[in-house]
Amino acid sequence: MTDIITKPTARPVTPLGILTQKLEAIVEQVKQQQNLPAELVDQIQQAWELAAGIDPYLEECTTQESNVLAALAKTTAQEAWGEHFTQGATVRPLEQEMLSGHIEGQTLKMFVYMTKAKKALEIGMFTGYSALAMAEALPEDGKLVACEVDPYAAKVAQTAFNQSPYGAKIQIELGAALATLEKLAASGESFDLVFIDADKKEYITYFQMLLDKNLLAPQGFICVDNTLLQGEVYLPPEKRSVNGQAIADFNRTVAQDPRVEQVLLPLRDGLTIIRRV
Repeated sequence: MTDIITKPTARPVTPLGILTQKLEAIVEQVKQQQNLPAELVDQIQQAWELAAGIDPYLEECTTQESNVLAALAKTTAQEAWGEHFTQGATVRPLEQEMLSGHIEGQTLKMFVYMTKAKKALEIGMFTGYSALAMAEALPEDGKLVACEVDPYAAKVAQTAFNQSPYGAKIQIELGAALATLEKLAASGESFDLVFIDADKKEYITYFQMLLDKNLLAPQGFICVDNTLLQGEVYLPPEKRSVNGQAIADFNRTVAQDPRVEQVLLPLRDGLTIIRRV
């Protein structure tokens, strides 16, 4: 008898994804009830359809990813990340949901084009999807420094970079991001665009280092991922995880910093765009 191995389905990790899953469960429960008003059943069905249809429609209407990015997304989704938890090198759990994905990748790529960035920095690369998406938009002499703490994730990323004509623009810095930022600051580096998607508890420190040590160019922008953190940031504090509280603290810190202005976009799990004023 042959064992059938199925790839685990990605769990919802955005406010919209979680809302859609909950509405779907409610729809199924409603279908089991015999005496509910037809209008109520119809309203619940419509609410689920509105939520469930957004992400597929965004995918349909957004420029398709490159073949290398599509292959990288597939590789990341099929990887047995749980097998790497006990190897000793990983300091945070790795999971396929960490991938930025098509919509966010295309958004970051657009930002590179719009800002005419030549030097970019990514704090938290994972398997390199967002780094490669941005590199595809950088000019020929552009450069992207990608910080990643996990050697295995970095190896997956480098394999994809080697398969892309844009991968040579990416320089992987393996190790703790804070140490890498110190090294970059000491060497006088500055970046036109910075993407933060790493340890949520360090977000405030990353942000302050970028400004205090002039790692962000005078006209530069910072993009920060997961700033809605599955909706936890606007739930009561007692319902927040450690990461949820860290992101809530980060959002408040940025909002109160007179050196910057920002906008929080409801893109996937929240994307904040920050510029120095």
